[in-house]
Amino acid sequence: MTYYVYLIKCTSPGVKKSYVGYTNNLQLRLKKHNNNKGAKTTKGYKWLLIYSKEFNNKSSAMSYEYQFKKNYYLRNKILKQNSNEKN
Repeated sequence: MTYYVYLIKCTSPGVKKSYVGYTNNLQLRLKKHNNNKGAKTTKGYKWLLIYSKEFNNKSSAMSYEYQFKKNYYLRNKILKQNSNEKN
């Protein structure tokens, strides 16, 4: 089964939040985040998928997610690239 590690960015005005997670269904997971059924920290906000990486198994995805969550340099670089593309 294919798994994904993803980065979502809050699109609510005046809110600068991002969230990293893993899933086996990106579209369904994003829909859950946007319908207040996702992670506790994502409830009440609207989200946009800005990055995802594919893995062949759950353990690899979980391992990368753990590293990615702690790598603020990479997260901020991806967020900055995404905001530059919008401008």
